[in-house]
Parts: sequence; structure tokens; C-alpha cells
Amino acid sequence: MISVSKALHIINSQALILREEEVSLNDALGAVLSKDIFSTINMPPFRQSAMDGYALKWSEETDYQLTYESQAGNANLYSLKEKEAVRIFTGALVPDEADTVVMQEHVEQTGKGLSIHKMPSKYANIREMGEQIQAGDIALQKGAVLNAAAIGFLTCLGVQNVSVYQRPKVGILVTGNELQSVGSLLRKGSVYESNSTMLKAALQEAGITEGVEILRVSDDLESTKTCIKNLLEKTDLLLISGGISVGDYDFVKEALTDNQVDELFYKVNQKPGKPLWFGRKDSTCVFALPGNPASVLTCFYVYVYPLIQKWKGYQNTSLERIIARCTSKLPNKSGKTIFLKAAISQKGEVTPLQGQSSAMMHTYALSNALICVPEEKELIEVGEEVECIKLTP
Repeated sequence: MISVSKALHIINSQALILREEEVSLNDALGAVLSKDIFSTINMPPFRQSAMDGYALKWSEETDYQLTYESQAGNANLYSLKEKEAVRIFTGALVPDEADTVVMQEHVEQTGKGLSIHKMPSKYANIREMGEQIQAGDIALQKGAVLNAAAIGFLTCLGVQNVSVYQRPKVGILVTGNELQSVGSLLRKGSVYESNSTMLKAALQEAGITEGVEILRVSDDLESTKTCIKNLLEKTDLLLISGGISVGDYDFVKEALTDNQVDELFYKVNQKPGKPLWFGRKDSTCVFALPGNPASVLTCFYVYVYPLIQKWKGYQNTSLERIIARCTSKLPNKSGKTIFLKAAISQKGEVTPLQGQSSAMMHTYALSNALICVPEEKELIEVGEEVECIKLTP
């Protein structure tokens, strides 16, 4: 059995093959650029008005003759003379002779003339061509995460497709004779199978929104071996739920060995999720997770999520960890690292919730954090600072 820190080190030290693919910008949210992107145009591509008002050549005069109107999208070019002004709107083309835009609130229009009550400084309220970026400049560097703002920025530069790191192909294998599909009357001695649905949702939170293959297998060795072999051939990451403990009907560990998956660690000094198994065959990484739902989800957030983010090209791979003041006394006589479902308030206080059993999901549904109590820490006092993993933004 190894420590949590050792397990994380082993996972983080895995050398992954980061494949690249070209995708539409419309499908690139959350992806990481695998190549620099250079702008092919100036932005703005012409001199633009920054507000509604009047474009003119700056002077100390207050009275100007109004000549024409420039709307956004109007490409007509006009020659502007001394003491002439153009009615102009935000985003519209500024005449070459104009060097200043006076906001409309500081102007009184009288027929075909106007009187300026407050002249701004010269060059005010004009966005110069290439002010934001110039043709040939790097728009975004390799490694940039494509959030909504980045996608909007690249779109305004005319970019349609981008080269990004490919998301890993993930398989989920669920074991357990007691599991029953949702939608049928629950039989005595059975429980509804929820781990695959939960893991698929957790994968979506991690940016894996498609291509997840899910298989169910009964508790027998040959079937388990066959399903594992099938998924190893098609996935980068295999998540197995249940069957990794030491019961008479737990065949996952033996089936992994028979499929020549190298064991990198088995059992972590933690609660919940002690019987966590991690291994690798060629380029495919395998997590054999416990069967209890809360243990599965905790192991996903602590161990699986960072590996997925690394595969996607992220530099900061783990969920955010923050320090908060604990509102309850937390004894830890187990000698293990414990992860507790909890709620963090806006005041920076964290409260452990009721129902910490590894089989209880109701409390998890109300949690926005996990409290991390180190294995060497025997007691957290009320008001003491404790490390927490944030589960929501």
C-alpha cells in the first residue's frame, strides 16, 4: 500500500503520447492549441470609431459643418475638409482626414451644423488599424486553452479550424452481478447500476464529451478477461468499476494480469478508495476503481481527472486546491489520508457534510469540495485551516 502523494507521483510521471488533430473552432471549447496561431489580418482591419459621435479633424474650433453619416459596415470613402464633421457610429469606418471622435453627449446638432460643448483630447475615441493585433503577429501560442474568449478572438480574425491536442479515447467497464439497468422494476438483491452514468458525466466535466465506450460484464474471469482485452485495443484510458477487491467474485486484478497490463500500484493509504489499482499496457492507462459510488467519484477527481487533463495538453492538470477554515472538529485516527464531502462557503469556511460512507451519494450531490486530511494529521480543530479540492468553479 502506498501514500496518496506517491500514487499521484506515479500517475503524473507517465509519459503520454499527445496526438494532434484539426477541429472546427465551433468544436474546440476546452481544447489546448498544439500549434501557434498567427493572425492573417490587422485587428481592427481599419480605423474604427470607439463610440457613437462625430468624427473630425481636431482643432480649437467649436462649430463644425455636418457633411455625411458613417454607419458600421459602410465602406464608402469620403474626403473630410477643415471644420467639417461626420456623424459616426460605434465600429464605423473613420475618414482618413479625421483624427478625433467627439462623443454625441458633448455635441449639440443644429440643422446641418453642430456645436461642441466639450472637445476631447486629440486622437480620442478612435481604434487604430492593427491596434489589437497586426497581420503576422502570434494571436495565440501553443498550449493556450481555448475558452469562450479565445474562440471569440480567433473568430474575429477569420480563423475557422485549429490544431489541438486530441482528447483521449476512454472506455468504461462495469462489473457486478448485482447491478441492474435503470428502467426496470428493481429485483430483490439488486441495485441500479449508476457508476457508468456517473463516470460518463464526470468525463464530460473533464472535456470528454464523445466517444466513450461502456461495457457491462458479469462476475466471471473469462468474461472479464475478454472485455478488458476488447477495450484495451480501442482506448487510451480504461476505467473499471468494481471487482478489484479480494472477494471470491472479484476477478479484475487477475484479468488485468492475464492481459499483460503492468501493475504500477495497488491499494492507496486513503479513505475512501483504498483498493485503487493503476497500471498500463503499451500506451493505454488503466484505473481499476472501487465499486462503491462515492469511492469511484473521489478516485476520479483525485487521480483520473489530472491524467485526462495532461492528455489534453493542460499545464495545470489537477482540480483547484484551496485553503479554508474548518467549521468542525475532525479526528483522524485511521492513519490514512481521508477525503470528506464538504461545502465551502463564500466566507472561506468549509463544513464536512453528513453521510460520509463510500456508498452514500446524496451528500456528494450537495458538496462543492472535498476536505483533504493528511494521513499524519490526527486532528483538525475548529477554525483550523485545511486543504480542500474544489469540485465546482
